[in-house]
Amino acid sequence: MRKNVSLLLLVLVLTLTGCHGARQTSSFQVPEEFDTSRQYEITFWAKNDTNKTQTRIYEQTIADFQELYPNITVNIRLYTDYGRIYNDVITNIATGTTPNVCITYPDHIATYLTGDKVVVPLEELMMDPQYGLGGSGLNFDSPSVSEVIPEFLEECRIGGSYYALPFMRSTEACYVNKTYVEKLGYTLPETLTWDFVWEVSEAATAKDAEGNFLVNGQNVMIPFIYKSTDNMMISMAKQLGSGYSSEDGEILLFNDTTKELLLTVADHVKTGAFSTFKISSYPANFLNAGQCIFAIDSTAGSTWMGSKAPLSDISADKFVDFETAVMPIPQFDPASPRMISQGPSICVFNKSDPQEVLASWLFAQYLLSNPVQIAYSETEGYIPVTANAQNSPEYQDYLSREGEDDSLHYEVKLQATKLLLENTPNTFVTPVYNGSASLRDAAGQLIEETVKSVRRKQTVDDAYLEKLFDNVTALYRLDQISGQQGGAGGKKDLGPLPGEAVVLLASLAAIWGILGVIAITGWVKQRQKRQN
Repeated sequence: MRKNVSLLLLVLVLTLTGCHGARQTSSFQVPEEFDTSRQYEITFWAKNDTNKTQTRIYEQTIADFQELYPNITVNIRLYTDYGRIYNDVITNIATGTTPNVCITYPDHIATYLTGDKVVVPLEELMMDPQYGLGGSGLNFDSPSVSEVIPEFLEECRIGGSYYALPFMRSTEACYVNKTYVEKLGYTLPETLTWDFVWEVSEAATAKDAEGNFLVNGQNVMIPFIYKSTDNMMISMAKQLGSGYSSEDGEILLFNDTTKELLLTVADHVKTGAFSTFKISSYPANFLNAGQCIFAIDSTAGSTWMGSKAPLSDISADKFVDFETAVMPIPQFDPASPRMISQGPSICVFNKSDPQEVLASWLFAQYLLSNPVQIAYSETEGYIPVTANAQNSPEYQDYLSREGEDDSLHYEVKLQATKLLLENTPNTFVTPVYNGSASLRDAAGQLIEETVKSVRRKQTVDDAYLEKLFDNVTALYRLDQISGQQGGAGGKKDLGPLPGEAVVLLASLAAIWGILGVIAITGWVKQRQKRQN
């Protein structure tokens, strides 16, 4: 009877766990050997804008990899932005046609993980002595786990497991028209502060009698433009410690400090001192034309910034000559700088054939080899994600040649690169979970809507911001994000347990009671025997 009761107990426990447990992704079992007698065809989705050099690097990478592994064919599909990759992956999860390897972001991977065994957890692969990072069975030199920059590798951990490898990393930089700052009577501090940027921006709005701006003599001047307003809001919140999101998904963004930040933004929009990319266009276009003083954009966009930028969306005759300073984003506390770490990562999608997954892993890992890391990082202000690439003689030579030309060694690009290398310990990342991408979008939307409202002559006050909080929460369905919270800062009320769960719990309690009775009865009988 004890055996039957115990078995029933186990079944009920497993059933109960199945009702309320989170969907799990099992670990991947690495094949003992990679079957080189077979042919594999894998798909690789990556992002590229108009930088043809990056496209050529991808093509060369695939060609070099296929020389090492002639039995693996890699088919690349290029996208214009990561959002399109994300949408296509979500669509293809439903049809079971995901790519094998994908360049993406951890926020997106967290959503992919809501599917069943969609993305491969990488621990087993990373640590495998033959095919893992630095493995003995590889046909190329691969970095070991310890050689991947720890801060960047940690960004790829979701829910306690690694579901990606870092590919490239960047941060944000403030590209400053130093010439105009000094023309206005200011001297750039060692560290930019928000107060300094706002003050100089306001000074730059002064006009002459004809309506032209005094600082540039033109009829257009937007002193301060921020490309990514989600990063703007997230960074300000991080610097102030005012709350954005907890690790388990509790939303902390909608608070009084956020209101104060939005009111400050509104004040500077009223005077024309501040705008955003979505409202006005690329910061680089205004900066290079002498129509902006502080342009904040990714270090990965550094080749577009400055009066000698090799890439540009404006004609050559629109450029204005000025000295460009590349600085970390403004800080509230210069003694404790904080800036966001960003950049694409690599994930491997699960397939029914473990050998196909292993072939995909070999290619994904090859993207971390020195030739790929160094070549790709030299196209923009990215930095390699491995210590051996960063410390290699080839990469150090590249860094030392700052300003030799306005293409490969473009001064602004090299300065942006060094900015991140020097500030890696000062970078941070946001918590990743299913729904974190929506919260990120919502953070930027708060600023965008505030800017739009001011430009439409609407009143931005506490009442406006309360309504804005509610509207953005509803727009991005933040009250439905899984985790510990349900909306703009409160714990989610899960409501009463379903009837089936109540029955199961009651049955479980009853079984424990039966087991207790059996145990006591057995004990009593044993005692009676001893006494007799």
